[in-house]
Amino acid sequence: MTNAPLSILQADPAGLAVAANMLRVGQLVAFPTETVYGLGADARDDIAVAGIYAAKGRPSFNPLIVHLSSLAMAETLCDFNDDALRLAGAFWPGALTLVLPLKPDSGISKLVTAGLDTLAIRVPDHPVAQALLAGFGGPVAAPSANPSGRVSPTTATHVADGLGHKINGLVDGGPCDVGLESTIISCVGTPMLLRAGGIPAEAIEACLGRPLATSADPETPVAPGQLASHYAPKGSIRLNAITAEPDEVMLGFGSVDAPLNLSPSGDLIEAAARLFDCLHQLDAMGATRIAVSPIPNHGLGVAINDRLQRAAAPRD
Repeated sequence: MTNAPLSILQADPAGLAVAANMLRVGQLVAFPTETVYGLGADARDDIAVAGIYAAKGRPSFNPLIVHLSSLAMAETLCDFNDDALRLAGAFWPGALTLVLPLKPDSGISKLVTAGLDTLAIRVPDHPVAQALLAGFGGPVAAPSANPSGRVSPTTATHVADGLGHKINGLVDGGPCDVGLESTIISCVGTPMLLRAGGIPAEAIEACLGRPLATSADPETPVAPGQLASHYAPKGSIRLNAITAEPDEVMLGFGSVDAPLNLSPSGDLIEAAARLFDCLHQLDAMGATRIAVSPIPNHGLGVAINDRLQRAAAPRD
């Protein structure tokens, strides 16, 4: 998050070049898509992605949609089956997001996926977004460019009024075509509708030649992050621990002597960026019992605590 003045950039080659360079150095840039303005960051940069959550005041680490310039770029990040290729061919660029298995060497921040092994991706149908993504040459995580819980922005003025000095750049591409958010389809196994949106389910079913699956079981999440214990490492977790017991591995925060520390300086943005990686490291260490330092419950600390509480929840 930044306190620097917001740079308003024109949607011309010079402005887009500046915006692409901002993304390269880990800054936050808002830009128009065909539906709303998105708040973009390099999807491979943990600190930059944590900055999205901080700027928006997003209450939890929900998986973010990654915007790409082309199907070819998408195929470097995810595994496409025949259904996914058919849908991408029919509806990209456009308001369709596909959830697909993430390739192990993708380089995507775990904060983008909320620690899951799938990625939500789309190719937007907007000339300014396309030009910026092509100029940047990489994946851009971009939820709507508004404070969490507020109305989605469809003009640059909406973005500036809502986020002010919390972001670095804003590409003014004029008003967006006001419409629904993207339709989200999981293509992990049988295609499943996760969120209705700008492309009708009937059109998707016509393309596939069969009905989409739906989840009728309330215990089965239809979108990532809904199960209470979904984010759990293999070991059990004890929260708000001041010190570790003899058989525990300490996950510290602040000036705590611990083999793993979310942020020795007590920086919540750094802690957010490191959270999922630390949970994976605890698994790699074979930790069976984990003690976690208290995390301040404000700002990004609310989201960190939400995920740690899910990770510590009782398991079947």
